[in-house]
Amino acid sequence: DYISGGRLSYWRSTSGFEVDFIINDHTALEIKAKKNISANDIKPLRMLAEEGILKRYVCVSMEPRRRKVGNIDILPYKEFLDLLWDKAFT
Repeated sequence: DYISGGRLSYWRSTSGFEVDFIINDHTALEIKAKKNISANDIKPLRMLAEEGILKRYVCVSMEPRRRKVGNIDILPYKEFLDLLWDKAFT
């Protein structure tokens, strides 16, 4: 089943920070093909979170375990895919 009517966009600040995806105007999603996410990797998510307009901020990575940095969830890609198929981001 495909979800119809869903909205997918991206965010870019005037200073050049970018977040890969904004899902349905409530979730910011940054994708990183790295095993160790640094503070610099999630800086665009932090910048967007400062605006306070979205409910959820997620970085998908190759890290082995889920963790949280402030209000940003860092998820292993396999866990993210499970959540995606369970429609956790709709």
